[in-house]
Amino acid sequence: MSLSHQFIFGIYPYICGALFLLGSLIRFDRDQYTWRSESSQMLATGTLRAGSNLFHLGIIGLFFGHFFGMLTPPEIIHALGVTASQKQMLAVVAGGTLGSIGLIGLLLLIHRRLSNERVRATSRGRDFLVLFWILATLMLGLSTVPLSLEHSDGGTMLKLMAWAQHLVTFRGDAPSFITDVSMVFKVHMFMGMSLFAIFPFTRLVHVWSGFASVGYLVRPWQVVRSRKIGL
Repeated sequence: MSLSHQFIFGIYPYICGALFLLGSLIRFDRDQYTWRSESSQMLATGTLRAGSNLFHLGIIGLFFGHFFGMLTPPEIIHALGVTASQKQMLAVVAGGTLGSIGLIGLLLLIHRRLSNERVRATSRGRDFLVLFWILATLMLGLSTVPLSLEHSDGGTMLKLMAWAQHLVTFRGDAPSFITDVSMVFKVHMFMGMSLFAIFPFTRLVHVWSGFASVGYLVRPWQVVRSRKIGL
């Protein structure tokens, strides 16, 4: 393995994770007034609803698909009677579908932000950075679909799963599993990891609020008692 490969796929993920967690915490502590989605709905609607719904559906599905798909131990998959080849085909179909949905939504959002003068005037550089970074990551992810179909035995998928699982369990040999993986996969992985690094410095921090809102559903009842005021 080269030193650059060891750094990017053995050390860089932890740097991105630290920036993701600590950066989000520091921003919440110091700049709570900037902790919002900065929606431009009041400026113009247009394709916002369709683009936003499609984008969120695709991205959320891809996030959980990658999370469970990469971190589920192969033993559990085999115990369910699913072969590596079948799992890879499921990943290709689900990932390709969700990626296409997310891509369509993202293109609608980018077109709206660029074509509408009011929205473009209120946009910041970091807004375009996030949009085009996610666009590149999505397109790279979709470009791995033909490669996965060419090697339908599931071998590449097992290597990627081993890398991810050894990474989250802090085992130093994680980079060795993907030395011979196609460069398209590696660039896609680098872009995806880097997205977590820039996350705290953009409007993406509002994602935390989405997860936190789940707690609102199980909150205890607020007890309100009337108080009589004597005259």
